[in-house]
Amino acid sequence: MEYSIQALSRLSGVTTRTLRWYDEIGLLKPVRVAESGYRYYGPQEVDRLRDILYFRALGVELARIRECLDDPSFDRLAALRGHLTALEARRAQLEQLIHSVRETIRCEERNEIMSDQKKFEAFKAQTLEQYEAAYGQEAREKYGDEPVETVKATIRGLTQEQYEEWISLGQEIGQRLETAVRSGLSPQSEEGREITALHRRWLTLTGNKYDAAMHRGLGELYVADERFTAYYDKSVPGCARFLRDAIAAWAR
Repeated sequence: MEYSIQALSRLSGVTTRTLRWYDEIGLLKPVRVAESGYRYYGPQEVDRLRDILYFRALGVELARIRECLDDPSFDRLAALRGHLTALEARRAQLEQLIHSVRETIRCEERNEIMSDQKKFEAFKAQTLEQYEAAYGQEAREKYGDEPVETVKATIRGLTQEQYEEWISLGQEIGQRLETAVRSGLSPQSEEGREITALHRRWLTLTGNKYDAAMHRGLGELYVADERFTAYYDKSVPGCARFLRDAIAAWAR
């Protein structure tokens, strides 16, 4: 069975303009183009469009989607299973966040005080949602779905004390980085070594098995990715580079 571009648009919910754009960039080519210029799509193209929509739902960029789908070694079943795992995890996060918001509204309406435990669960849900929105795509592309979901599951399972330590460590790292850069210290200094040790502790609290090479690679990412750089340099420029260089010198 073939679908005209209009029929495929109605079937998928993707606009005809977007389908034409996918054709232009080589992401989704029609099975044939009639003399009139109308595009027609067959079953394979329908399946490919569905895969594209799955990837897009997870925030994957179009160029990366094309690379995956055009790779001869692409395992569609494995990819679908990965999509399902990621989407189920996202659903769980959203359900937790929705529950927390509803509970907050209920407490406000009844002029009740929300328990610290409920506040804590809301903080965790918000942290995970912000992480997924900001860094989820890059982390999944670099490390795969399983390690990312493992870290997120670990964060969800943290006790209040563990979560507070994780947040406190992150804040301490930021403060000591700013002080070190303002003071003109070298990343190879004793302070650089201590900051690296704190950062290692911060990483392993969320379930990461420590690997020095991965640690150094993460340090490089802090400089290469402008979002990470902006986070560390938000108050004092140079903090991301200091952390990268300290990790390179002291990660063991």
